[in-house]
Amino acid sequence: MAEKKNTLKIENLFAKTEDKEILKGINLEIKSGEIHALMGPNGSGKSTLVNVIMGHPRYKVTKGNIFLNGKNITKMPTDERAKMGLFTAFQNPMEVPGVNFSNFLRTAKNSIAKKDRISPQNFIEILRTKSKSLKMNESVGERSLNDGFSGGEKKRAEILQMAILEPKISILDEIDSGLDIDALKIVSRNILDIHKQSKTGVLLITHYQRILNYIHPDHVHILSDGKIIKSGGKALAENLEKHGYDSYIK
Repeated sequence: MAEKKNTLKIENLFAKTEDKEILKGINLEIKSGEIHALMGPNGSGKSTLVNVIMGHPRYKVTKGNIFLNGKNITKMPTDERAKMGLFTAFQNPMEVPGVNFSNFLRTAKNSIAKKDRISPQNFIEILRTKSKSLKMNESVGERSLNDGFSGGEKKRAEILQMAILEPKISILDEIDSGLDIDALKIVSRNILDIHKQSKTGVLLITHYQRILNYIHPDHVHILSDGKIIKSGGKALAENLEKHGYDSYIK
């Protein structure tokens, strides 16, 4: 019997914030084992799409639906979506002074575990192993969540969360922004390792081709003015790098 794939399906999605309509009919389907890259100019609606998928209260869905494994999550609270297996690595991770990173992450992991909750001692070993892979100091778990982290540390911390939580679907919002070339290689390698091990479906949102030199997407989509105007393979991203968006945006 074929293995059942986790699926995030977005159907004819329209959404607005305040009185401004931003998403204007998004159709997208992401399955386990797939990597989708979503590209587009500033203001095209990429980060809005992330927020709407995760249920940010600032945004209102006016039409369409979001399904995770066949269940309609369009009106579901953010924490319930996360417990079902949705994960977002943020473009600008929030600093939370006073919230211990290790305790936060173990609590999050145990909240989605149906059994075999992880003890503090066992979790420390897991955190140590995953931190080492990302070339993060082992003491990261003793710090407050993102508090005083450099830009690169925050992005690595997001991928550390992804590695430990093992989500069904991972949304990475400009995870490459602010990374130097060495950090980009480390982050990309870990994303690929997680993807290979857990078969998480990935939606990788980026402005630039450079991360796609390390993470080769199965599908590439161009978002403009709240709509996906073109889809293709990696060649589409390479063409964007050479010629920009002008040939696709009318």
